[in-house]
Amino acid sequence: MDNSKHYEILAQKLKAIAHPYRLCIVKGLMEHECNVSYMQECLGLPQSTVSQHLAKLKSAGIIEGRRDGLEVCYKVVDDDVKNIINVLFKP
Repeated sequence: MDNSKHYEILAQKLKAIAHPYRLCIVKGLMEHECNVSYMQECLGLPQSTVSQHLAKLKSAGIIEGRRDGLEVCYKVVDDDVKNIINVLFKP
């Protein structure tokens, strides 16, 4: 893959996490998988808003959902984004 394509992919990932709530969601999901209801309570946002943020992260390939009964539990699956979050929130 040429460098320009690689940079374009990385830029798309950065755009996807470049929102305070999405950044918080990704950081939280790196600590533990959870569902929309849990995120909604933590963030104090309506379910529809959380779902919109999750859809953006999912379409960027950053998170995946796993059905658990009636709920979907999400987790971060993108290693580039995990590395970015670790750098941003380094102790």
